[in-house]
Amino acid sequence: MTGDLQSELRSNMPQIKILLRNSPALAYKRITEIGRMVGRRHGVDLIVNFPHEGKIEDFDMYGRRDLSIIVDKTRKRFPIDRDSIKRKAEETLGDVRTEDAYMYEGKEGVKIFMEAGRIDILPHSIHIWCEFTPSVTRFCDWVIKHVYLA
Repeated sequence: MTGDLQSELRSNMPQIKILLRNSPALAYKRITEIGRMVGRRHGVDLIVNFPHEGKIEDFDMYGRRDLSIIVDKTRKRFPIDRDSIKRKAEETLGDVRTEDAYMYEGKEGVKIFMEAGRIDILPHSIHIWCEFTPSVTRFCDWVIKHVYLA
């Protein structure tokens, strides 16, 4: 899915750069539309985020970091134990810190903290606030298979 997103963003880059120069809000809107279009092809809601000022101008990183994948907004519980997710994060990503998150109103979640960012995993979505390195991609693929497609 990220490869598909990166390809779509690259093919639209001339238009995005013009929009960014003339109207950053329209550029962001176009990038968001592309993310949602790619997400629909994969049966999810895919959001390209720019959490910090200036990241929208880092064209080479479009689709390679700061993505949200919403699978099913109604899910509040994981189909597997949270500790399994934490163990897999440590196994796949190496030196990470994990913690339970969003533990209220019957909801649950896991946060994975890495030197270069974090990953928030909720029963209905995953938010990747770091670059998609090979190990991050392997971990996210595992999460999608064992948490969202389980």
